Amino acid sequence: MIVEYIRYRVPADLRDEFEAAYARAAVPLGAAPQCVEYELTRCTEDEQSYILRIVWTSEEDHLTGFRKSEHFTAFFEQIRPYVDRIEEMRHYRRTAVAGAGGSVPTLYDWAGGTEAFERLTAAFYREVLKDDLVGPLFAHMDPGHPKYVAMWLSEVFGGPARYTEERGGYHHMLSRHLGKGITERQRRRWVGLLLDAADEVGLPDDPEFRAAFVGYLEWGTRLALANSQPDAHPVQQAPVPHWGWGVAPPYLGA
Repeated sequence: MIVEYIRYRVPADLRDEFEAAYARAAVPLGAAPQCVEYELTRCTEDEQSYILRIVWTSEEDHLTGFRKSEHFTAFFEQIRPYVDRIEEMRHYRRTAVAGAGGSVPTLYDWAGGTEAFERLTAAFYREVLKDDLVGPLFAHMDPGHPKYVAMWLSEVFGGPARYTEERGGYHHMLSRHLGKGITERQRRRWVGLLLDAADEVGLPDDPEFRAAFVGYLEWGTRLALANSQPDAHPVQQAPVPHWGWGVAPPYLGA
């Protein structure tokens, strides 16, 4: 992905008209398949200064895809009167320096930390071992397995990176699924039992947390199912996914 920044200087008497024009232009911009996201901001210290940030799938997709499309024609029709107000228009490549701030708690903190995930996995695997459908997958389970999975979930949801540091990270978790031949019925039972355990041990039940929690379970178990098939050739090395409030990890393997 590539980020485009367009800096405008717009006199105060044109402010409302300018923002209204961009509200209209946002319709074709948002419909363009080359556009990932966009945002128009106005400076608080200098209210004549605006920055439009657009994330494109690639610089080429922007310049040779969007610019030659009907979406661009409709977009440009709205913002044409303000082209001479542009002070800068450039593409920027993201660096590895990025992260979330502390104003929003992690899912790990919201859930109650390591102790909450250890309660969860202890209750979960107690029922798993008694279950006729998924129990056979864990017939020879290491007694420490529930705590290891709690470590994994803690790291995934924003807690300490203990699974990476102590257990080998993503590759080790992947190795636990290879060749298992997990079925869709088993996957669904696994998710159902874990959600029952979440209720039992009192994990937060607010819609926002549970939506993010279930989102990860669906993503993770579907990936595990695919990787467990006899003909699977999964990516062997990847970071442990970091899951947030409604955000899926944008990792693409080599």
